[in-house]
Amino acid sequence: MKQIYTNVIQFRGSHYDFGYLQGKQIKDSFLVENRNRQWKIRIPRFRIDVEETKAIFKQLGSSVWDEMEGLRDALDWPLERVLLEFGGYRVKLQRSGCSIFVGENYMIRNYDYHPKTYDGRYVVYQPTDHGYATIGVSQRVSGRCDGMNEKGLTLGYTFINRKRPSDGFVCHMVGRLVLELCANISEAVNLLRELPHRGSFSYVLFDSVSNVASIVETSPRGVEVRQGNTCTNHFEMMKKENRHFLDDSNKRLTVMDGKQNHHLTGKEAFRMLNDSDQELFSNQYRNWAGTIHTSAYFPKSLSSWLALGGDQAPTAFDFAEWLEGNDFSLEGIQGEVDTDIPFLHMEKADWFKN
Repeated sequence: MKQIYTNVIQFRGSHYDFGYLQGKQIKDSFLVENRNRQWKIRIPRFRIDVEETKAIFKQLGSSVWDEMEGLRDALDWPLERVLLEFGGYRVKLQRSGCSIFVGENYMIRNYDYHPKTYDGRYVVYQPTDHGYATIGVSQRVSGRCDGMNEKGLTLGYTFINRKRPSDGFVCHMVGRLVLELCANISEAVNLLRELPHRGSFSYVLFDSVSNVASIVETSPRGVEVRQGNTCTNHFEMMKKENRHFLDDSNKRLTVMDGKQNHHLTGKEAFRMLNDSDQELFSNQYRNWAGTIHTSAYFPKSLSSWLALGGDQAPTAFDFAEWLEGNDFSLEGIQGEVDTDIPFLHMEKADWFKN
């Protein structure tokens, strides 16, 4: 078993200052060193256009562009490199798993991916310039793979396919934009219809006034919305976008659907996803589909849980209290996973071995 950790990052201030802080934090880190090693071998299959990327952030009314400039100044990099690593526009991703279950006033999510890509950063941020305060797990530093904002809007996504990508935002930056710019499901759906999407993902949205989640199926070729409380890695509406092999995705969906009428508490649902002897937790880390974290969000109480690896007691966060100005005392979270693969933020990682 490998002992792992994630850092808890807390900040109140402008997007530029937040970017500058994060740049200083990661400047000499394994996270940056490992990404540098990646790009020495791997050729990007996309183009970075600084002015076009800036224009679309500004068009959306997002201050995340200022965060890019803060990262640039702290890291002393050209903007092209900052956008390559953290911009979230036109970036190709590998396949992954992920399962999401929504119950009465909670969303529980298993994040299944590869250790070599994990930031190890749980970020709590309150902008003083523009946007809602958010809590959630970062991806590519500037993005969010799941989270909740101060209005109680909660988001998680699941991968569908990498077929026929187009110019647009990738999943983790989509998650960041939705959480910072939208107060409820209706606003989030409208933004997801407006955004250009590079790949195909389902975004599960839940808020403090809804009894059922909205699942937004997105691809470069369209956006469809349905209601439901369970989601894995295939579309129910845009079925032509699905991969050919969906046995595992259907199996996990069937398990969760079978529990919907059991009226599980948040704790029971968390155990369903996090316990390694259940059918949802995965040790398939070498196949880009191992469960790295299980997260939970409770929109009405504005609280959240996070656990690293399986069979873990979650660490609880009172986001409502944090919004009152009371910082969390802990600086990190510990956990363990059954793999010897290096984690991006913890140790030297050869991208094309193990």
